[in-house]
Amino acid sequence: MRIIYVSYIRCLRPSIGSHRQDNSTKKKGHRVETYINVPVAPPAHSARRTESIKLYGPDAFAGMRRAGALTARCLDGVAALVRDGTPLAEINTFVLDFAASHGARPATLGYKGYEYACCTSINHVVCHGFPNARKLREADIVNVDVTLVLDGWYGDSSRMYAVGRPKRAAERLVRIAHEAMMRGIRAVRPGARLGDIGHAIQSYAALERCSVVRDFCGHGIGQVFHDSPNILNFGRQNTGPELREGMIFTVEPMINLGRPDVTMLSDDWTAVTRDRSLSAQFEHSIGVTAEGFEIFTLSPQGLHAPGVDLAAVHA
Repeated sequence: MRIIYVSYIRCLRPSIGSHRQDNSTKKKGHRVETYINVPVAPPAHSARRTESIKLYGPDAFAGMRRAGALTARCLDGVAALVRDGTPLAEINTFVLDFAASHGARPATLGYKGYEYACCTSINHVVCHGFPNARKLREADIVNVDVTLVLDGWYGDSSRMYAVGRPKRAAERLVRIAHEAMMRGIRAVRPGARLGDIGHAIQSYAALERCSVVRDFCGHGIGQVFHDSPNILNFGRQNTGPELREGMIFTVEPMINLGRPDVTMLSDDWTAVTRDRSLSAQFEHSIGVTAEGFEIFTLSPQGLHAPGVDLAAVHA
């Protein structure tokens, strides 16, 4: 099995063993994480992925707030399109138009050959589904994953939406996926470890008799789409690199009703559950603060959590 970054990376696929090294205690022969202080963000065109973990200053957090808020507003707008009969391509068009009208660009468009402005993953699709001509149907659940780049900063977030009345099992899964993400986020504070995030997610999913997809993970973000460190959705407490104030990354667990195994479709992008069970995912971009964490991608309308009445949104 291999780990790949959750948001559209196909070429960077280090083995799961290397991630276990990163998520272990600092023993002889194991990789020791290094950190880079970035008190003033460089020009966006010069930003590069590094193996070291970046520690950002206040200007970076301000940039992430703007980019995250814009992405959240875009996902708020998507809610009005989630209804029986909507082609997924219509969601893609909306994201394109929204980004253009706000001076931003979709990070996924043209990324590693990806042809769309967002990802739309329905029912048993785990992630990276294409927003094509397929139409939403009553009782579908769909994840919409959007990353907008504003002034060089990447706001990355995804949400689950239900078309009409979902089945009880689907509704339960969506709530579990959101709570799993939030438990991971609530584990974030200076002095904690990356393994604490994965442990919080994994233990809650197991408690609810669901499984955590291990083939994908969160990632550092900021002026680079995918940066260090990897944020695994499973792990052991008190292991892995230390969380420090100024880190910025995504938390984005994918939770299955059935087994955790996934299969890649022939398009080499779309991942589906091998047993065809339902899958759900939520994602936020967050920063580590002196007090704990800051979520950059919360909905200004409060639409980021399950339980939103889309009928009211459509009215």
